[in-house]
Amino acid sequence: MKKSVLLAAGAGLIAIAAFVALKPEPRPATPQKGDALVEITLPATLGAEAAMGKTAFDATCATCHGENATGRLGMGPPLIHKIYEPSHHGDMAFIMAVQNGVRAHHWPFGDMPPQTGLTQADVKNIIIYVREVQRANGIM
Repeated sequence: MKKSVLLAAGAGLIAIAAFVALKPEPRPATPQKGDALVEITLPATLGAEAAMGKTAFDATCATCHGENATGRLGMGPPLIHKIYEPSHHGDMAFIMAVQNGVRAHHWPFGDMPPQTGLTQADVKNIIIYVREVQRANGIM
């Protein structure tokens, strides 16, 4: 009797081990509209102006450009990206984008309309915020 119990227990363990070994890996989730487009590293701390810029960004820009400017699939590009480094899109490009909107040219997201409800100080602080996060990610 003891031998048959041990054999049954051993067979059960082998079956469990086989199931675990042969179990297919879960498929990665299919990206959904609105998902972040890039992974970033946030700075350990933000300067005072950048912190105010993050607040303004979250209120006005994050809907399309994503949390922490990581972009949103099907909605808007990431600003924490080499394309938006200061030597390619200087601070004035951001100011003009807010004031006048932007025709789609780097990404297939469509045109960006002009943004309202932001003061010049808000825009300046948003730029400081984006630049601090870019620097934390090696974009200079």
